[in-house]
Amino acid sequence: MKSALLSSLSLLLVLAAPVGTLHGEPVPPTPAPPWALKDPDGNPVSSAQFKGKVVVLDFWATWCTPCKAEIPGYIELQKKYGADGLVFVGVSVDRDGAQIVKKFIREHGINYPVVLAGDSDIQSAYGDISMIPTTFIIDREGQIRDKKVGKEDAAVYEKQILAVLQVPAK
Repeated sequence: MKSALLSSLSLLLVLAAPVGTLHGEPVPPTPAPPWALKDPDGNPVSSAQFKGKVVVLDFWATWCTPCKAEIPGYIELQKKYGADGLVFVGVSVDRDGAQIVKKFIREHGINYPVVLAGDSDIQSAYGDISMIPTTFIIDREGQIRDKKVGKEDAAVYEKQILAVLQVPAK
């Protein structure tokens, strides 16, 4: 019963996901909540590991079509700007276990850390994550600088990232 309920909720989240991107009012810099989660192999990963970097924290799932559409662009942006201090972190909200996430990472060549939200409170710590993808840009000082809900073209999102990363476009 619980699995069926979660599947129904997951379907509603996908159906409710916006076609475009919703950027609210400009986000005043606010401290990003700290987190400590596990990657799909069970290794601990925490926000403290990325101190001094610009972090793109992406809440996503393997079954979410808009989420999957963004990942190739994120892989390319990680390649382009990783040496400049940019790091994407995927927060998987999948409920079907680490194996499905590991398989997805391998099949799609994800080149950035992925952690499992599991039963943690990370989603509530970051506010309303009722639709995915929901993505935050966190600056080098640990301040949330941008929040987007829904899919956005990587070339457009790159501009948002560069405004925080403060390096020239490549």
